[in-house]
Amino acid sequence: MRRSSTLLLSLAVVGGLTGALPATASAQGRQDIPQSHPLWANAQAKVADTAPASKLSFRVYLNQRDNAGAEALAQAVSDPDSKTYRQYLSPDQVRDRFAASDATVDAVKAWLTGNGFSIGDVPSNRAYVEATGTADQTQKAFDVKLAKYKVKGQTLRAADKNLSVPANLANDVLGVVGVDQATNLFKPDHATGSGAPSDVAPGPGFRNARPCSAYYGEKIDTTDPAYNGQHLPYAPCGYTPAQLRSAYGVDKVGADGKGTTIAIVDAFASPTIYSDASTYAKKNDPAHPLKASQFKQHVFPANPVLEPPDQCDAAGWYGEETLDVEAAHGLAPGADILYVGGESCEDNALDVALNYVIAGHKADIVSNSYGDTGEDIPADEVKVFNQISLQAVLEGIGVYFSSGDNGDEVARLGTPSPDFSASAPWITAVGGTSVAIGKDGKRIFETGWETSKSTLTNGVYGPANYTSGSGGGTSRLFEQPFYQKGVVPDALSTKNQVGHKKGRVVPDISAVGDPNTGFLVGQTQTFPDGVYYDQYRIGGTSLASPVFAGIMAVADSFDHFHHGFINPVIYKLTSRTAAISDVKHVDAAVERVDYANSVDASGGLLTSVRTLDYQGLTIHTTPGYDDVTGLGTPNGLLFLLLV
Repeated sequence: MRRSSTLLLSLAVVGGLTGALPATASAQGRQDIPQSHPLWANAQAKVADTAPASKLSFRVYLNQRDNAGAEALAQAVSDPDSKTYRQYLSPDQVRDRFAASDATVDAVKAWLTGNGFSIGDVPSNRAYVEATGTADQTQKAFDVKLAKYKVKGQTLRAADKNLSVPANLANDVLGVVGVDQATNLFKPDHATGSGAPSDVAPGPGFRNARPCSAYYGEKIDTTDPAYNGQHLPYAPCGYTPAQLRSAYGVDKVGADGKGTTIAIVDAFASPTIYSDASTYAKKNDPAHPLKASQFKQHVFPANPVLEPPDQCDAAGWYGEETLDVEAAHGLAPGADILYVGGESCEDNALDVALNYVIAGHKADIVSNSYGDTGEDIPADEVKVFNQISLQAVLEGIGVYFSSGDNGDEVARLGTPSPDFSASAPWITAVGGTSVAIGKDGKRIFETGWETSKSTLTNGVYGPANYTSGSGGGTSRLFEQPFYQKGVVPDALSTKNQVGHKKGRVVPDISAVGDPNTGFLVGQTQTFPDGVYYDQYRIGGTSLASPVFAGIMAVADSFDHFHHGFINPVIYKLTSRTAAISDVKHVDAAVERVDYANSVDASGGLLTSVRTLDYQGLTIHTTPGYDDVTGLGTPNGLLFLLLV
């Protein structure tokens, strides 16, 4: 579903969405849940009524008490100029002060059981009440008719109008997720791959062709024609953990992340993840093994009543999980890692996984390498996510999201947009860079990641076409948060806005993301000759997020405290220190060789030039804050000392 951006902007306030919208009267004694009816569920798109006996599960999310107070306190505990800076709350304190009361939970449960539903999970922070029942029970409980509608090539369930609840519960209900299947339209992007349910075999194999370089500039292509008068370096084969630790200056600081837990939230769980990650460390970083005591995982089982059966490319999520775990451990080899896998790849399942971490303070840092295309997201999902991320700030948990791998999204949406959830105000959006690491492990240069590709055919390079790059831009959904005021240029904050309004701009900070200067990973894959472990280079802001999360884990152990929500600090740092390196445009490119069949030379080789900071977008790498790299990248020891 693509809701009107103007409609969603009407929900925004400084710092994000707050609480429930005013409910409107419906049938006698009831009130509507605003914007709970997908616009695509109309008479023209209707295919059939939903069978009354069909089963469904949904979650009734509950408003927290005193949302304005929660936002004010979140700002205070994360702002270094505040008297209560870093005076975080425990999960119990957050629950007792801001969560829905036991009486509210009991009232919602009583209403649901009175309508015949069985009650499922109620998390410790009382964020939602889960229920399962029939379509007929749901129709009666919410005073709607459920039907199947044709939308974007799918047939999905939805109500014929806004859901409504008894008037005495209206102020307590934040939103209802699962009655309709709108989230089937929003399967977040991640690193790569394809598949089906999470017990499938590992995905198809991939290897990087040779020649490639052990470090930037090691090998120069003098065989192929010059490109714009230059013979270019071959792309690196994939940087190792030691190279990235050295490049970002966290290799010799006497801290390695010990005492900090990094949670990684993705969908499903790779059956070979610990074996792969430990093998990878032994092969590429033998001084820093991934010990069994350092790695835990919690995976939500598939919901048996999901309809239609979920199709979420699970084997591709195996690759995402592998990248995230190996990158986080690579940058912070002393940190503990908790992997949390959602029951599906949809936003509502990933929200449950994230809430699990936050509700029990299971980790100090959370890295999330996924996101939706653009910001036209159902209002319920936006409100739910914002409430979860706000609790993380109160508890001193840093939540990091990849900013996206498709630049300004113009190619996919037709209009420029950042991606949700990276555009949300209470998280840190991590953009991507292209990094040249020399033989000595130091950065030769670092520029914004926006790649174009020119393919070599019959001795001639074709036109340069955009392929991928760091996500960024100005939100239409969220207004400018307090920490960006006076730092983000007005020329950026007023983009996409009506009148003189200012919007949240993405990203906040960056790290290596370009797959052409990317990270070496190791994973069990399915090759033509069998299923086994092998290694390849990969990138994306799916890399940048766990890399930066790892750097922050090192900062935690170096500074002997947990940093929590880092945005207010890093936006202040740029105005008075060199703790963050400004990323500027650099004209550079690499020669890249790929196997045509992805695994070996039997199908031939493909040669192309990949530029490292393509300029043909509406977002650009510039001096100072920009909407490709944000404030810049962490500057080693100085960053650790001052952050």
